[in-house]
Amino acid sequence: MKPDQPSIAQLKAYLDPIVDRFECIDFIKDDPISIPHGFEDPEDQSIIGLFAALLAWGRRDIMMAKLAQLCERMDYKPAQFVRSYTISSHRPQLDGFVHRTFNAADAEGLTLSLQSLLAQSSLEEVFRRGMKPDAPVESGIQYLAEQLIDHVPGQPKRIQKHLARPSSGSACKRWNMYLRWMVRPGPVDMGRWKSLSTRDLLLPLDLHSARQARQIGLLARTSNDWKATVELTNACRKLNPEDPARYDFALFGTGAAGEHLDASRILIP
Repeated sequence: MKPDQPSIAQLKAYLDPIVDRFECIDFIKDDPISIPHGFEDPEDQSIIGLFAALLAWGRRDIMMAKLAQLCERMDYKPAQFVRSYTISSHRPQLDGFVHRTFNAADAEGLTLSLQSLLAQSSLEEVFRRGMKPDAPVESGIQYLAEQLIDHVPGQPKRIQKHLARPSSGSACKRWNMYLRWMVRPGPVDMGRWKSLSTRDLLLPLDLHSARQARQIGLLARTSNDWKATVELTNACRKLNPEDPARYDFALFGTGAAGEHLDASRILIP
């Protein structure tokens, strides 16, 4: 490690209290994870959680309003809505929905794909079937995304842009965030999926968390892509091998709060 860069012990001592500050019940209300937290049934949480994660971009107030609107359009019963969806009966409930580039046709396409998959098994089981021992998250994301894209014949090609895949080099931020929600225990995350270990989770990487990570020497790669996601996670595994994704609360939490991580505070003798 370079002399002007903090040690693992210094980074851990600096970041752990920040994680503890943000990983609390109060974090939920202004975060898209509040959407699945609004439901009690695990299948409702899993399904609406996927929609919430995939739509979690853009201005936060607008995004949260759109997610609330989507729940209303689903009659606040997302699992039942997906399982019973028919174009003739339910399309009017999605007509006119739009968030950024995600529109009613995308919502219907994703709903039909989920319906087809859920007729056979749960989302967790589909993800588990794709997992490979050497790269469970990468292979699981790739498999689940491909299943959602290909499972319904005639699925519009445009749905591919909403379902990132590691094979394309994407950081897959929203997938990794969704897995953090589903796998890690509370108080913020939901701990619903048991087939994946917290030690295997990857950190959700976007422009803001990447900037914070580079500021304190956790990330050297300049591109915000899948390789950067792996590099950042491996660095965080040195801080906590059993739960590297916990450091998303320090990287994202400070960024969302308008704070900046400061390497100079870590290197104080």
